[in-house]
Amino acid sequence: MIAESGHYALVLALALALVQMTVPFVGARKNDPVLMAVAGPTAVAQLCFVALAFGALMICYVRSDFSVLNVFENSHSAKPLVYKLSGVWGNHEGSMLLWVFILTVFGALVALFGANLPARLKASVLAVQSSIAAAFLLFILITSNPFLRISEAPFEGRDLNPILQDPGLAIHPPLLYVGYVGLSISFSFAIAALIEGRIDAAWARWVRPWTLLAWIFLTLGIAMGSYWAYYTLGWGGWWFWDPVENASFMPWLAATALLHSALVMEKRDALKVWTTLLAILAFSLSLIGTFLVRSGVLTSVHAFATDPMRGVFILMILAVFIGGSFALFALRAPLLKQGGLFAPVSREGALVLNNLFLVSACATVFIGTLYPLALEALTGEKISVGAPFFNATFVPLFIPLLIAVPFGPLLGWKRGDLLGVAQRLVGAAGVGLITVAVVFAMEGGGPILVPFAIGLALYVMAGALTEVVERTGLLKVPLATAFARAKGLPRSAWGATFAHFGLGIALLGIIGETQWSLERIAELRPGQSISIRRYDFQFDGLTTRQGPNYRDLTAHFTVRRHGEIVGAMEPARRSFPSRGTAITETALMTRGVSQLYLSLGEPNPDGSLAVRLYYKPLVLLIWFGAVGMAIGGVLSLSDRRLRVGAPKPARTKTALLPAE
Repeated sequence: MIAESGHYALVLALALALVQMTVPFVGARKNDPVLMAVAGPTAVAQLCFVALAFGALMICYVRSDFSVLNVFENSHSAKPLVYKLSGVWGNHEGSMLLWVFILTVFGALVALFGANLPARLKASVLAVQSSIAAAFLLFILITSNPFLRISEAPFEGRDLNPILQDPGLAIHPPLLYVGYVGLSISFSFAIAALIEGRIDAAWARWVRPWTLLAWIFLTLGIAMGSYWAYYTLGWGGWWFWDPVENASFMPWLAATALLHSALVMEKRDALKVWTTLLAILAFSLSLIGTFLVRSGVLTSVHAFATDPMRGVFILMILAVFIGGSFALFALRAPLLKQGGLFAPVSREGALVLNNLFLVSACATVFIGTLYPLALEALTGEKISVGAPFFNATFVPLFIPLLIAVPFGPLLGWKRGDLLGVAQRLVGAAGVGLITVAVVFAMEGGGPILVPFAIGLALYVMAGALTEVVERTGLLKVPLATAFARAKGLPRSAWGATFAHFGLGIALLGIIGETQWSLERIAELRPGQSISIRRYDFQFDGLTTRQGPNYRDLTAHFTVRRHGEIVGAMEPARRSFPSRGTAITETALMTRGVSQLYLSLGEPNPDGSLAVRLYYKPLVLLIWFGAVGMAIGGVLSLSDRRLRVGAPKPARTKTALLPAE
């Protein structure tokens, strides 16, 4: 009965979504407060029923109810509890239910914490949000029902895909989905504003916190997925420009542009049309990512769906929401009033430049990802677009963006002094140039690209600190005074500093790992050794270990440096009898912010063992930088001006007004 209850809860959630989609919208058009007031309670009730359905599926997994087809195909009674729970979203049907659950959570949050929103705007936003929920609830019920029963329940399940049985995959999808789906709120605000026909600075103040929340989770989700791929797949890489990776990276780029554009709109009441377009674009890219992963057009560990009907259904959803939103934008955007003017050399101008580079970079990723798929669909010809294309197109766009990053926060609003800002950044530029010279000397000459990139990373980090130094007068006033000024800085200012500093840290890690990484491949017998970067790895032998639903063939290595033992590493080959497959369990040893990385191949008949050994300098800085950016987002979100996602009541006079 639990599975049937979950299915029935989804049906009721769909009914509520249809009510929320229509009644408040009609109320907003008629300016009827009673009809508009329906939006809030139905949004909360819809969340409750979707939560019941999601909880029912989790109970089925925990109880190993193999009479439910979804549980049979993706679980096993001997599997650890954490992987039973993560198995709920480790498949197509369950992941779509998680998608809708998060969508309804955001709708309920707007209903509960949107008290300062004008009634018409709130009703329209929740109506648009519910229309998205209704579409995906229909998709689940028609093509992807997670509660289908098997007439004769099997004794045991087929188990979850072994590569997904990892702590990283228990965390990565929920983080990523909160980011994906969180952008739906910005989208709903944009569509509601276009329907109302007016948009102003107050609209940006409402949109920016929701976008920031989604951006934080999207940043963490991408970073977690990158680290998972790095240590799980055994290839030693952290980013492969895989279409599924790009599907999450494109919304991140668009959301980053949206955050900066919304800031201009909030402060100067400018870039209204552009900001609205970015809000639509960011969520549209999330929907396109959903299509790529769920339609079956990709073959990936993330791509669960293989039923063409699902792909057609999602394609119809894309046509309605993306096509409809852009059609509405084309119709209504010319009617929006233009905002404030500003000089090209100003903080607004710097943020516009930021947007141009980010959107251009996003376009290159979009073309590189979608062009091969479109070409194959139209002509049947298969081509591969990989790292060389993206490195040749994406990197040249990001270099000038990184150079410009420290300038923006130091420029004044409306009109800035470029020469004055350049003078204040002399210290940061000096740090970068000295770094270039030092690295160039250490490299013994050769190409200047690596020293320049390292110098650029240090310049970005020093530039982020320059703003704090300037605003606190750290080098000009007594330390106590500077400390008092630092305490008085808005959290959003600290957030920007952390985010930009984190960007520099991540860049430093990327350059170190990609340019200075070392690799050794060898076949070893017990007692033999392999060396890399003055580390010696002695192969001691193989042992077998039995896990709950797997069996490990583990290799033991003693690691020495200059003859002294520094630790042991135990990579393994893990086999899953229920699936008949085996995966690589890599071993990592952290040395500062660098890592030693060891993975195994198949044992040879002669008793030797193939091993792949890497030295990864500065690699951890990649993820430390991403966490730093996320911390910056959290600090900005905690700013009292953004805490509830709306202006203070005293300032709601600037709110979005109904169309006349």
